[in-house]
Amino acid sequence: MKESVGIGLLGMGVVGGGVARIISEKGHQLEHLIGAPVAIEGILVRDMGRARSFDVSYDLLTTSANDVLENPKVDIIVELMGGEDPALEYIQKAISLGKPVVTANKEVIAKHGPDILSQARQKGVQVLFEASVAGGTPIIAPLLRDLVANEILTIHGIINGTTNYILTKMTQEGSDFGDVLKEAQELGYAESDPTNDVEGIDAAYKLAILSTLGFRAVVKDVDVFREGITKLTAQDFTYARELGYVIKLLAIASKDDGAVQVRVHPAFVPENVIIAKVDGVLNAVEIQTDLAGRVLFHGRGAGEMPTTSAVAADMVDIARNVVGNVVAPPPLSLSDDIRIKPMSELETKYYVRLNVAERPGVFAQILDLLGKQEISIASAIQKETNEEAQTAEIVLMTHRAKESSVQEALRLISELDVVNSVGNLVRVEEWD
Repeated sequence: MKESVGIGLLGMGVVGGGVARIISEKGHQLEHLIGAPVAIEGILVRDMGRARSFDVSYDLLTTSANDVLENPKVDIIVELMGGEDPALEYIQKAISLGKPVVTANKEVIAKHGPDILSQARQKGVQVLFEASVAGGTPIIAPLLRDLVANEILTIHGIINGTTNYILTKMTQEGSDFGDVLKEAQELGYAESDPTNDVEGIDAAYKLAILSTLGFRAVVKDVDVFREGITKLTAQDFTYARELGYVIKLLAIASKDDGAVQVRVHPAFVPENVIIAKVDGVLNAVEIQTDLAGRVLFHGRGAGEMPTTSAVAADMVDIARNVVGNVVAPPPLSLSDDIRIKPMSELETKYYVRLNVAERPGVFAQILDLLGKQEISIASAIQKETNEEAQTAEIVLMTHRAKESSVQEALRLISELDVVNSVGNLVRVEEWD
């Protein structure tokens, strides 16, 4: 039995400070859970003199990663730097040294997770990353343990709190995107450069991780179709409400006939389903399985303490094995021959908003082009008319159609003289 567990922290930002605080303030509780005391033995920082959210001994700080990675007192590496470089290098070195790793790094796991898991399997060490997807909301462990006997059929996630806050405000207040984004930045919910959030990059990283685990397949961030929320306007939210929907940035993964499809984009969600009611900065992931049916994980997806909670849970899990000298089960084995289904093969319903000339025969021309692409219309409504400009806004709802056909139809429609612009296209997500 090991008498103590040494932690090496790579990064001392908001979450790193939270982990140090938990180890300091909950030391007795952690010792009881683990069976031995836990102590921080080294902390990698960029700036030794920087003020920190939690004070630690200056002697623990270093600007050299090797001082932490190669420290014989360090049993577990906790990587909280963020970003791909140099975090990936440090994680791989820790594994090569036979040291288990806890990380919250969604970018590294989304891009290199399969390779990291393979390396960890070869070295016989654990790599845990609960905090990489939904912060304090457990979802990684359930996929690896509680739902392991299930076949995962679909994953629907609201996994970016910034965009969910923006879309909630647009829904409730009828505000435009730019105004709500500015407010979110002032409140600290959005970064000064919000690109990763509003363009769906953050959600794509997280969906790649969930899909890899859920389908036991090699799914990377580049496999995820991605569309952000910047094209949405107040009109889209008004029409969605009238039609019985809310708009959410959904991360969606499904497996069918041995192929996996992964996509992140705004979607019309029926207002009566549970995930439609997840508002503000909260996250939610709904998993549909063959045995358990639908299960929902809901909670805070970001922030110091929720993320620290997930990191600490992984740390305790590994520390128990370290103390007991227990060989952990091998990391997940993945199949690399599962096809990634392209977005062009998606079949769903669509909402389309058009600005057209107010004159006879417009509908007929549009319907003709849609019909040639085998797209049938469930409803078509003329919403707003500008008599002075002689223009009108038309809202179309299609029956199920193929993505490639819809995109081609819209390309042809946009070339019509009577069509001023294709205002927006939003996919409609269906629930059984």
